[in-house]
Amino acid sequence: MINFAVNYSTNSSGMSAAINLKDHLQHPTFALIGSIADAEGLETYVIGGYVRDLLMYRKKEHYDIDIVTVGSGIGLAKAVAAAIHPKLAVTVYKNFGTAMFRDKGVDFEFVGTRKESYRLDSRKPIVEGGTLVDDQNRRDFTMNTLAICLNKDRYGEVIDPFDGLNDLESKLIRTPLDPHITFSDDPLRMMRAIRFASQLNFRIEEQTFAAIATQADRITIVSKERITEELNKIILSDKPSVGFKLLESSGLLKIILPEIQNLKGRESVNGIYHKDNFYHTLEVVDRICQNTDNLWLRWSALLHDVAKPVTKRFSPTLGWTFHAHNFVGEKMIPKMFDRLKLPLNEKMKFVQKMVLLHMRPIVLSEEEVTDSAVRRLLFDAGDDIDDLMTLCEADITSKNEEKVTRFLANFQLVREKLKEIEEKDAVRNFQPPVTGELIMEIFGLQPCKEVGLIKSAIKEAILDGEIHNNYEEAYAFMMKKSKELGLTPMKD
Repeated sequence: MINFAVNYSTNSSGMSAAINLKDHLQHPTFALIGSIADAEGLETYVIGGYVRDLLMYRKKEHYDIDIVTVGSGIGLAKAVAAAIHPKLAVTVYKNFGTAMFRDKGVDFEFVGTRKESYRLDSRKPIVEGGTLVDDQNRRDFTMNTLAICLNKDRYGEVIDPFDGLNDLESKLIRTPLDPHITFSDDPLRMMRAIRFASQLNFRIEEQTFAAIATQADRITIVSKERITEELNKIILSDKPSVGFKLLESSGLLKIILPEIQNLKGRESVNGIYHKDNFYHTLEVVDRICQNTDNLWLRWSALLHDVAKPVTKRFSPTLGWTFHAHNFVGEKMIPKMFDRLKLPLNEKMKFVQKMVLLHMRPIVLSEEEVTDSAVRRLLFDAGDDIDDLMTLCEADITSKNEEKVTRFLANFQLVREKLKEIEEKDAVRNFQPPVTGELIMEIFGLQPCKEVGLIKSAIKEAILDGEIHNNYEEAYAFMMKKSKELGLTPMKD
């Protein structure tokens, strides 16, 4: 993973720098920052995630680059921005002593080296000036303490006081200081450790993970927005099950997502067990991640069986049942989204729809696929039908490979039928050929029950295949239905 040419040197603090990355600092702003820092007599470094990702050859679409200087970060940011362009906007956060600007599509954030102390009831630090080592001490993990000097005489030199290079090589997440202190000071770091483990496929060092388990209750002082931000990053990782298993075993999951924690376990009656819906859910999430980057479809996979614990029943004749768990799950989602500060808009409604409908295609794949059933599925799913099918295919999990193969083959038949029916009958996002306004005009009605009955009857006739989805047949059906209701059209 790390194979840059070794260039041993000694920095001004006497620390050994194992490698020099001057040939890998491609962004031209780095050299400019270094020259201005030299002119102002400031030790200056690029630090944190950018350095970590550079060493891992990890490419991202957008980078935030952290610059730390032994002096005024705000002053240095303003000087660099002015040198790039006199009108380049600099955003200053005086309370935090930071400033940032964007150059060539990259956000640069500047801060002076500092040390921090914390109160037990807050993750907001008390900040005072400090050295580079003080600044590295305050960071979350050794892999994020790595700093690269930007001053000309030491340009590209890596400062690694906590053996972060070896931890990167070993794929190890470890705190620079006592992990109990690190996590007590800022409990969000527990979520970040697990998120990095899921994103990077790293393992959390044993004592570090033990401290997360010990400090798990401290997560309650962190805002829901910050927790959810980390949850979303776990869900967007290549294999979210890694993160959710760590959340569960650390004790964090039962605090932040008790509904998912409650899925865990297998209950037995008369020696009859149901499957562990926690591990099933994680398998579904991992499977869907192979086919979509859609965050809300991935959330749908995580929540598709969320109501199984509350709908679970045992019947001597049927065994374990989870009747209506899709309906109950749909109703649980708004409360969960509100608690987690997730959006209460069309994104939430999309997840609700996926949870509500996730069993429908599976039923179709088990039975003979009728045109009527396919029309109704298209009508209910609308433009989300492809996402629904992706979710349902991910939901086919079994240790019986023959069973999985059979179900997936049946699903292909359902997909073909969906395409065929949609091309023929156009019921996706169905709009009635005969409107309520037209019904009222023809029969001289005000809004009333009879108008609704006729509209509903036309829709059902189309979905059942009794008539085609066109104006002529719908009009004729309306006239027939109106006679049954005792309605007479107005005379011309």
